[in-house]
Amino acid sequence: MSTSLEESYAHCVQVARRRARNFYYAFVLLDRARRQSMCALYAFMRRCDDLSDEPGAVASAIERWRGELVEALAGRYSGHPVWPAFHDTVRRYQIPHGYFFEMIEGVASDLEPRRVKTFEELYRYCYQVASVVGLAVIHVLGFRSEEALPLAEKCGVAFQLTNILRDLREDAERGRVYVPEEDLRRFGVTPWERTPAFLGLVKFEATRARAYYAESRPLLDMVEPSGRGSLWALIEIYRRLLERVERAGFEVLARRIRLPLWEKCWVVARGRIA
Repeated sequence: MSTSLEESYAHCVQVARRRARNFYYAFVLLDRARRQSMCALYAFMRRCDDLSDEPGAVASAIERWRGELVEALAGRYSGHPVWPAFHDTVRRYQIPHGYFFEMIEGVASDLEPRRVKTFEELYRYCYQVASVVGLAVIHVLGFRSEEALPLAEKCGVAFQLTNILRDLREDAERGRVYVPEEDLRRFGVTPWERTPAFLGLVKFEATRARAYYAESRPLLDMVEPSGRGSLWALIEIYRRLLERVERAGFEVLARRIRLPLWEKCWVVARGRIA
């Protein structure tokens, strides 16, 4: 049974409301059409992540998803309800198709236990799973200069570095260590030990992430005014999450650091006048 465009957008909005613990708060600052499109992008990205994170994840499932993506971009949909809204969003905002294939390449690399050797290797991974999200997002928000593109890339790197620090324990349980081995050697850390060296490593990686937030700051002035409040709120939520991760120190090994609901709501309220 085919899914109508309206049903597809309704599905994507439901997925975003249920799963996008940080993103959805920024979406509410947009007009209905752009909010729905952001939800469509999120629902696609969420499915990509799930295909590599769910128990029993296999390469064949990701390959099937890649094949469905090829068909969906041509306007031919499988039974998954995300595709009509996704295709409509990509077409309406003329989002380059390559971003979505990069995302699939990135999540496919997570199927096996992995160690990252250098920051250059980590940057490439961050680009695939996060920068492409930022690049797609600014197409929906609208931007006035090609100079916005490298800034959106850096913003995505900042977000992913934040996620990596927040998820150290959970990733380790899956056999994934994204902190570069060159940094582990520099600080004398063997994942993961509650030592002063570990705290030094966290501060170093947090400083690196903050530098990318700072470098991408001019992006806010390059998106259309109607989207600035939403983008500001999204960046502010992640920036505050990074601050909490750094302040938590050893706690990142014991629990997942989160931004409380009241603080997200406060950011959204500020975003309305940003």
